[in-house]
Amino acid sequence: MVEIKLYNTLTRRIQDFKPIKKGFVGVYSCGPTVYWNQHIGHMYCYVQWDVLVRFLKYLGYKTKWVMNLTDVGHMTSDEDAGEDKMEKGAKREGLTVWQIAEKYIQQFLASLDLLNINRPNILCRATDHIKEQIALAKKIEKNGFAYLTKTGLVFDTSKFPGYASFAKLNLKKQASGSRVKIDPEKKKPWDFLLWVTNQPDHIMLWDSPWGKGYPGWHIECTAMSTKYLGNQFDIHTGGKEHIPVHHTNEIAQSHGAFGKQTANYWLHNEWLVIDKEKMSKSLGNNVLVTDLISKGFNPLSLRYLILTSNYRQGLNFTWEALIASEKALNNLYNKALELKSSKGKLRKPIINKYCQSFSKAVGNDLNISQALGLTWKMLRSKELLDKEKYCLLVDFDKVFGLNLKEARLQEIPKQILFLAKQRESLRKEKKWQSADKIRKELEKLGWQIEDAKKGSVLKPTTNNR
Repeated sequence: MVEIKLYNTLTRRIQDFKPIKKGFVGVYSCGPTVYWNQHIGHMYCYVQWDVLVRFLKYLGYKTKWVMNLTDVGHMTSDEDAGEDKMEKGAKREGLTVWQIAEKYIQQFLASLDLLNINRPNILCRATDHIKEQIALAKKIEKNGFAYLTKTGLVFDTSKFPGYASFAKLNLKKQASGSRVKIDPEKKKPWDFLLWVTNQPDHIMLWDSPWGKGYPGWHIECTAMSTKYLGNQFDIHTGGKEHIPVHHTNEIAQSHGAFGKQTANYWLHNEWLVIDKEKMSKSLGNNVLVTDLISKGFNPLSLRYLILTSNYRQGLNFTWEALIASEKALNNLYNKALELKSSKGKLRKPIINKYCQSFSKAVGNDLNISQALGLTWKMLRSKELLDKEKYCLLVDFDKVFGLNLKEARLQEIPKQILFLAKQRESLRKEKKWQSADKIRKELEKLGWQIEDAKKGSVLKPTTNNR
């Protein structure tokens, strides 16, 4: 097997990856809270984890990828305070919480498909696993890691001395804030709810040993990850925002229930921002994958743009960057079409040399941008036959996920045709300077225009490297 190195948040260093079971890797990813649309900032992380799983498969590992869908218990504060996000979504749209969940699960799944993100082996809804969450909370309580208050069953963080270490929290400086006001019976302000009771107005309620109520947000991930992957599994992924609360509490729960760490490697992505500002609904700068399509973009141009970044560095999204990525992606499609019909025998030694370099790049903490650079270098290489270039391009795309094997002759977007027609009119009016401005604009968008006696011909640019 090729050596894989991953940055483990647990140890704050890059480590050699060693799976628990030879030839098999279990991955759990924190999925969306399905109370609203998932914008491209959210989808950034799912592209990255899709690449991770694709790469593991590329190397020959059998994989099991599990992702949760949160449809209860996630408060607006990410902690124990505020309104349940699902109820908030239901009130906002005048729908039931179940209708809200179904609506935004479908929006999320559609976004996965548009970005060619392979669906996880298991997508598990929190509300389908209430029994498992109650059983886990009972186990934690039986082991002496929980106590009851008027608000519900609370995890006792004082019983887990390593509580602050994962996120390097300074608990002395951590303000008690709203959680003490909500439940003054808490022993520590950072103790968190496993099961919430005495909330008769909450729409979703289930019977439990502690009374009618609903699960806390954190318990679902521990319950579902261990149900499908066992009490110890290989990789847990999520956004960096999960480190100080959600994942810290997951780790505490796993020690309370099983006396050990459940995941051996914790991977966290940095954020996609727009014009250097965090993308969020509250700021009104969120962009959906479908918004890209309405503007005439292939959504896989966003996937290409994401591949140019490293998951730990994040990405500054701009429309100019997306235009450049679409141009690069179109060049790859055109190159794939150009090479597809080439013939000749494949030389295994030289093919293996490039495959090893590719795997080494991606294996270095998912350095996909380096792998993309290697791909363009490979396509320019004079030592490779065209047939070998096509073979390598399709092989690398098993990880990239850009659908290069399915490349077809490119349709000219309506906005490009409109600009070309406008330019032709300006030329007839002998407004050469204005016509030339449009020509340059077309080139920026990845299209070159060739003038002929019978009219102008549009061709996608092929030399972006």
